[in-house]
Formats: sequence, C-alpha cells, structure tokens
Amino acid sequence: MLTRSEMSRYIDSTLLRPDATAEEIRRLCEEAARYRFFAVCVNPGRLELAARCLEAEEVKLCTVVGFPLGANATVIKVKEAETAMEAGATELDAVMNIGLFKDGNYRAVEEEVQGLARLVHDRGGILKIIIETGYLNPEEIRTATRVVASGGADFVKTCTGFGPRGVAGDDIIYIRSSAPPSLKIKASGGIKSYQQALGLIELGADRIGTSHARSIISELMEI
Repeated sequence: MLTRSEMSRYIDSTLLRPDATAEEIRRLCEEAARYRFFAVCVNPGRLELAARCLEAEEVKLCTVVGFPLGANATVIKVKEAETAMEAGATELDAVMNIGLFKDGNYRAVEEEVQGLARLVHDRGGILKIIIETGYLNPEEIRTATRVVASGGADFVKTCTGFGPRGVAGDDIIYIRSSAPPSLKIKASGGIKSYQQALGLIELGADRIGTSHARSIISELMEI
C-alpha cells in the first residue's frame, strides 16, 4: 500500500478532452499543486495557460505530440515537440506511427523516435512514446517496446485514452518483459481507482496517467 504522498508522485494528472475550458485547466493545475502530483498533461494549445498556473510550483508540465492518432508526418511531430518545449513543456507524450508499425516498417518508427528523442533530450526533457496497446497483440506490444527503446525514448506509454481500450495489466507485463532496465513505463487509459493504479504499479508501471487523479487520491484518503 502506498501513502497519499507516495501515490501522488506517480501521477500525471491529465485533461486532454477537446472541450476542456480554461477554468478546468486552472482547476487541474491547482489540484496538482495541492496534491503534489508529478505532472499535469494538457493539450498543446493549453500549455501557456498551464505554465502560468504552475510557474511557482514543482509540478512538471507535460503535453502530447501527434495526438491521438500518431499518423502525422515526422517533420510535423518534431515541430510540434519543438513548439511545445518552447511553450514550457518538459515532458512530451508522443504517439507512435501505428500504421507504419503495422506495416512492419520498424526502422521508420525507430527513426521517428530517434528524431524526437534527440530534440527533447537536447532541451533537457523527457520523451514518452504511446504505443496504443489496444491496437496491438502481445507480440506486437513486445516488439513496439523494443523499437521504442532502440529509438532512445525514456518511457513507453500504453494508451492515449482515445483508442479502442484502456490499459490492461497484461500490457504492463508484456512491456516489462521486453524493456531494458532504463526504459520506464507510463500506464494510462481508463485508470479510475486507487486499487487499479496500485495494481499497475505493482506490475511495473513507473508513472500513472489519469484524468481521475483527484478521485484516486480522495479514495486513498478514505482507506
């Protein structure tokens, strides 16, 4: 069992709905500061607002790239990443090109990850690659993990939250079995309870992405 403060440091509190208002973003940041979540994750168009809200806080600022489909050209993703970091993001969650991966063009996927990793790391940031496990079978999850690791990313992330399903415990098992020790795992997609988050951490997740951060912490306070 984790304490409230321990669980908080695993959480990227997320608001990626397209209809999210400025007031909701402010509230997200206020809650993140109050509960000392590791990061907030918002859409690129909300980065400047979130950066102002978190200016005096220790909470990291995260955004998404190529979201939610991963189908943008690499040059567009790289420009997105550059623009996001200029706006204050220090952690980027980029969606893998799932179509290229399904083609078996692993080299192209790896090269895209390499390009993003080079840019992000040169600016002192963290790169997470979303492989969207709901579209992949177990062997594809293992292969995607190896490709992401070879490309130099810091994390494999399971899901966008907009794909065919959320994270499953087996996803973490498959990723962990194929990941080098240096590659971390962000579990995301449909995580709504403390017990669910704890179970994923026990399987090997290093970070939890959730749009239910406050309710998870509130549930923990009641245990």
